[in-house]
Amino acid sequence: MGKEIPYKIYLEEQEMPDKWYNVRADMKNKPAPLLNPGTLAPLTFEEMRGIFCDELCRQELDDTTPYFEIPTKIKDFYRMYRPSPLVRAYCLEEKLQTPAKIYYKFEGNNTSGSHKLNSAIAQAYYAKEQGLKGVTTETGAGQWGTALSMACAYLGLECHVYMVKCSYEQKPFRREVMRTYGANVTPSPSDTTNVGRKILEEFPGTTGSLGCAISEAVEAATSKEGYRYVLGSVLTQVLLHQSVIGLEAKAAMDKYGIHPDMIIGCAGGGSNLGGLISPFMGEKLRGEADYEFIAVEPASCPSLTRGKYVYDFCDTGKVCPLAKMYTLGSGFIPAPNHAGGLRYHGMSSVLSQLYHDGYMKAISVEQTAVFKAAEEFARVEGILPAPESSHAIKAAIDEALKCKETGEEKTILFGLTGTGYFDMTAYERFNDGTMTDYVPTDEELKKGLEGIPKFPGNEI
Repeated sequence: MGKEIPYKIYLEEQEMPDKWYNVRADMKNKPAPLLNPGTLAPLTFEEMRGIFCDELCRQELDDTTPYFEIPTKIKDFYRMYRPSPLVRAYCLEEKLQTPAKIYYKFEGNNTSGSHKLNSAIAQAYYAKEQGLKGVTTETGAGQWGTALSMACAYLGLECHVYMVKCSYEQKPFRREVMRTYGANVTPSPSDTTNVGRKILEEFPGTTGSLGCAISEAVEAATSKEGYRYVLGSVLTQVLLHQSVIGLEAKAAMDKYGIHPDMIIGCAGGGSNLGGLISPFMGEKLRGEADYEFIAVEPASCPSLTRGKYVYDFCDTGKVCPLAKMYTLGSGFIPAPNHAGGLRYHGMSSVLSQLYHDGYMKAISVEQTAVFKAAEEFARVEGILPAPESSHAIKAAIDEALKCKETGEEKTILFGLTGTGYFDMTAYERFNDGTMTDYVPTDEELKKGLEGIPKFPGNEI
């Protein structure tokens, strides 16, 4: 290998990526286009720009350009917390007594506490460059809302956040961080929008979902002059911005001659998983190297492992375009558990296509096992992980224990997307023994799947 591998691998500032990587450029089977729900024709730039900023529309539609230059102002912002460290989990390896080598890319070293800031500053920047007044968005666990609030404060933009109601109630401190950065935060579904009132009427007492919050945020953006909607996951533009995670991880590993056999990420909408695996996946698609990719999702919201690969609405209120993805149906509202930002009914079209083509596999895990892994990791590695990240930790531990049984010396890389210091209600319930597991029945999933739009070629 040459160089001795340190506990933490930091890139020099000049080694930070200058460009985002667009994995779609190397995909033989491109993700299916977004569809206009009224005409079922591919969504055009003109149709899209009524919702998103112009430059983000261009990025969303471009599946051939492999690299996009990162604007100087965004790079300057990145320098506050990037490059982020790649850490060798020596203490976890010792605890597990495994021959596996475990690495994690840590994205919690900023005030938002997660990887979400990588795309938040990019989307806010393009809104500011377009001369907009403000943006609206949704947030699940609160990391994305916090990150966007920070980015908007930095650039002088107004920010309106619709926060999934169960998270709004479980995580008041996350809400207050957003307000501290100047954001207006509304629990969703709410009575402040037409679609919110409709959802409350249909599902009285609902604790909400990301799909509900998206509907409200889109309505708010399209009804206010000088506003656009921005999204923290799912869209291809978001995976593009998040590719800085994988580009840095790969650069750090290449610097020390490390080749990961297995790359693991938690999967909700796909932002962190897509960002982490993109450059490695690009090598696999080009036939330059091989890796095993594992998407880990909550058993309570199993879009990849139990969903259908069809066109579906991206939101519960059915005001957004149709995306071809693995979905549980836009009407599926998961139980108010602690999977946080992973409680979305669908999956990124890019990741859905890659999964459908067999380039990665997916597993689902129950939340008590996830928190057990989180606690084990925290006690030996010194970081309290977010519940979302802990899904990847659980899978990494399981794979390392398999290596212990077989004697294989695999190298495992996983994404530690953020910290869990605003998730103490969840940790309290786990420690008190009151946390329970919820796995939807086939009958419960059927209700959501029945709402998938029906048109020729979109049968489930």
